[in-house]
Amino acid sequence: MERRRRAGIALTLNALSLLFSVTAFCSSYWCQGVRKVPKPFCSGDARENCIRYNNSDSNSSSAVHYSWETGDDKFIERRFHAGIWHSCEENVSGDGEKCRSFITLTPPADRGVLWLSIVAEVLYITLLLTGVSLMSVEVCYYTSVIDGLKLNAFAAIFTVLSGLLGMVAHMMYTTVFQMTVNLGPEDWRPQNWDYGWSYCLAWGSFTCCMAASVTTINRYTKTILEFKQRRRNLERSLQNTQKTQEDEGSRPVWDIYIHTLQGHREGFLDLSVPAQDPSNYGNLNHFPYTQCDEYC
Repeated sequence: MERRRRAGIALTLNALSLLFSVTAFCSSYWCQGVRKVPKPFCSGDARENCIRYNNSDSNSSSAVHYSWETGDDKFIERRFHAGIWHSCEENVSGDGEKCRSFITLTPPADRGVLWLSIVAEVLYITLLLTGVSLMSVEVCYYTSVIDGLKLNAFAAIFTVLSGLLGMVAHMMYTTVFQMTVNLGPEDWRPQNWDYGWSYCLAWGSFTCCMAASVTTINRYTKTILEFKQRRRNLERSLQNTQKTQEDEGSRPVWDIYIHTLQGHREGFLDLSVPAQDPSNYGNLNHFPYTQCDEYC
């Protein structure tokens, strides 16, 4: 029951890791922040977050358009969020978002690293799925302890490899994003940014994956040690049984030795029979017992 409970814990942690990794991989909230956008000219009834004309005759071609606003007053802040696949930003009007492919925003020199990160993420999810499948088979369908131990070993290997790939993939994406912030398009560079919930979810997936791998390896090691301990106990039991049998078997040998001595004694008794009476050689039972003791 304890082995089943440990297997269930490892399976739960691995399943959570798989769920977190798939969610983070498909989302676009790895990094989020704000960037400054120039205010548009006011048109119609819009009078907020825009630059107003300094002339009431806006239809006149000779009208001079200028603004008293200077510095940061000409800009407004718009929130954005970016992931592996997309980068989305609020529209200037405040309605909806405008999304662009993050791959196109990445500097050409760093796109290879981004593709490696994507491949590592896919392998990470694939190995996690394989580990979950093996653990599920181990918990639900295996028929013997040896089969479960083999599945446990393979599940531990796949889980450890997936954790290492996930760590590498997350770090590569972080590096690519920082390079994009510094060298990316002017109309995308953020004013300030921080990591989002998808990034935390990705590292939470890595944490659950490593916890599952540690639990699986610990369970495998404990099972091996239990087997070795039982083997030692069995060998000791067999040695004790064999020793007991040897002790018990030594008694008939001693009895045989005693009977042999008694046979020699009877031979010595035969020598004391008078030679002139040959009939006494065949009738030893009538030999006096007292004479035998005296002879000895």
